[in-house]
Amino acid sequence: MSFDEMGRFSDPALLILISLAAGPRHGYGMMEEIAAFSGVELGPGTLYGALARLEKAGWIAPLPLEERRRPYRLTPAGKRALQQRLRSLHTIAKTAQSRLAGAA
Repeated sequence: MSFDEMGRFSDPALLILISLAAGPRHGYGMMEEIAAFSGVELGPGTLYGALARLEKAGWIAPLPLEERRRPYRLTPAGKRALQQRLRSLHTIAKTAQSRLAGAA
């Protein structure tokens, strides 16, 4: 699935994929970890809405329940999507830095 098919690749989705790149996590664990590395506090509605979209896209997959908690893992397609998005963000950041260096 492409980014166009997925729709807008939102910040919550990016943060979730980054979190899951470190290994499987359940929702609350993702919310805590995302807050720790990004300073962004995702609410449950935002988190679970993004999880549903990412799962539908095939970028994450649920794992068996662990004491009433549902962990998720990054799929190979999700890893490729994350790598592609990070390359794009890197290009954007380099362009911005270059332009800022020339700004008065």
